[in-house]
Amino acid sequence: MVRTTPPLPLDVEALFPEVAAYRRDTVRLHPRAGNPGVRDSSLGGPLLWSRSVAWPHCDDDHPGIGCAPPPGSGAVPLVPVLQLFAGDVPELPFPAGTDVLQVLWCPFDHEAGYVPRPELYWRDSTAFDGELAVPPRPEGADEDYLPDPCVLHPERVSEYPSWDLPDDVAEALEERFAQVEEETGWSYWSHLAVADGVKAGGYPTWTQDPCWPDCAGCGRRMDHLLTVNSAEFDGESWRTWLPVEDTPDSGTIWDLPFEDRSRIQSPPGLTLGDMGGIYLFVCLHCPDRPFASHSDCS
Repeated sequence: MVRTTPPLPLDVEALFPEVAAYRRDTVRLHPRAGNPGVRDSSLGGPLLWSRSVAWPHCDDDHPGIGCAPPPGSGAVPLVPVLQLFAGDVPELPFPAGTDVLQVLWCPFDHEAGYVPRPELYWRDSTAFDGELAVPPRPEGADEDYLPDPCVLHPERVSEYPSWDLPDDVAEALEERFAQVEEETGWSYWSHLAVADGVKAGGYPTWTQDPCWPDCAGCGRRMDHLLTVNSAEFDGESWRTWLPVEDTPDSGTIWDLPFEDRSRIQSPPGLTLGDMGGIYLFVCLHCPDRPFASHSDCS
């Protein structure tokens, strides 16, 4: 089933023409519980990973607080998070000769943000040798960091910056934002700006101040590649970012039993830094596609 974000209730660019120059397109991935295969784009599903290719492990020193591996457990096998094929998300900046992006992470807290540490791999699906790797299961990992298998429903939408709106523009629009919200009940920040959920491209869905990394190689600011959020929407943003297909026939999403709402709001079952997110960035100027990550929490 497709997932369709409803049209915004207001014409953002007519009301606030100053933000038009900052409009970006993003691909909302809309993960929902399912049974994806190795040749499907998925979140938490199996990866198209040849047995002949060594499975990646994390040998970092994990902090002694939070979620840590058992003492003496050695290097930690990474767990699959996202697999995205070019046929489903062609907007991704696939390097020449690749057509699948795979994201894995270490499912234990790391000093940087006390969340999992992701790794990123661009691959050529035609190089698969027919023998699937069997991923090792990390001992003692927190279930909040082990995504449940989900199929994806990519959808293209436009969005506008919230935290990334330049300060001078935000200050100039402050009174107009407040006036429109008072007159219509729609908040630019909560309802009209950045799309929620797991997505590719566009703006990160920061819950704190933006933290754009610079490339260690060329020094230029990196581009947002992916956002992996704990939830598809929150107590305010659901009013505009809840897909039509998931809207209850009566009442609101918050009137549903907790289990039913969770299947829509947090299908992979992830909790990252108290309902925060992990953001992946890539440098498009360096041929080896260096990447970086950042996390925040609500």
